[in-house]
Amino acid sequence: MKIAIGADHAGFRLKDEIVKVLQSEGHEVEDFGCNCTDSIDYPDYALPVCEKVAAGAADKGILICGTGIGMTIAANKVPGIRCALVHDLFSAKATREHNDSNVLAMGERVIGPGIALEIVKVWLETEFSQGPRHQNRIDKIKRLEDKYALHP
Repeated sequence: MKIAIGADHAGFRLKDEIVKVLQSEGHEVEDFGCNCTDSIDYPDYALPVCEKVAAGAADKGILICGTGIGMTIAANKVPGIRCALVHDLFSAKATREHNDSNVLAMGERVIGPGIALEIVKVWLETEFSQGPRHQNRIDKIKRLEDKYALHP
């Protein structure tokens, strides 16, 4: 699986741990940074990850900041992205089964690497249920994106 990943200054340590594990499991990982403690703006790292996923150039995306909130907000501005903020295993599974999330966000200041790696594993391994009620909801989200898209 090809995975795009990005983090801000408050999430890059957890990102680096996740990258190592994903690569050791045979995933192709494209790391969009950051790799420093200098204060940076999380939208600058969310955007390239989400653009890759939305274009189909990556299968999934992972974003990490201090809480995961900022990354989630920025990610969900990109049409075609369904980013879920997850800090527990139940939500990791549910967001794949019910929402077909294609980007996962987490907060390094909220959870440690042990649970984060378990979340990533569950999230990547869980398939979308493709149940009609869930697909109907995703279709409604797509229509919202179309309705509110800015057209030049």
